[in-house]
Amino acid sequence: MMTKIEAIIQPSKLDPVKEALLELGIAGMTVSEVRGHGRQKGHTESYRGSEYTVDMLPKVKIELVLPDDRVEAAVSAIVSTASTGKIGDGKIFLFKVTDTIRIRNQEHGVAAL
Repeated sequence: MMTKIEAIIQPSKLDPVKEALLELGIAGMTVSEVRGHGRQKGHTESYRGSEYTVDMLPKVKIELVLPDDRVEAAVSAIVSTASTGKIGDGKIFLFKVTDTIRIRNQEHGVAAL
């Protein structure tokens, strides 16, 4: 079986997370710039004398699909490199993947990763 990992992290932590995953031999990933908030709920800023609330904060979403036996190491690498110990560090979501198909040659399963 395979698992999809979705990690929402702070943009400043992208490079350290990528490097940690590369050290594990994990190179295939999709990275998206996203916006959102959780308990952090944004913050107030001032611009030209006016205050406004920034409630949708910039984040980065990393998506990767791995064989189940590599998931624990990948999650540990993400947690250890993305954590600052402060609110807003992000979240990791795990999803079971039933199949993967490589479009180029129609390989299925783990071979398609």
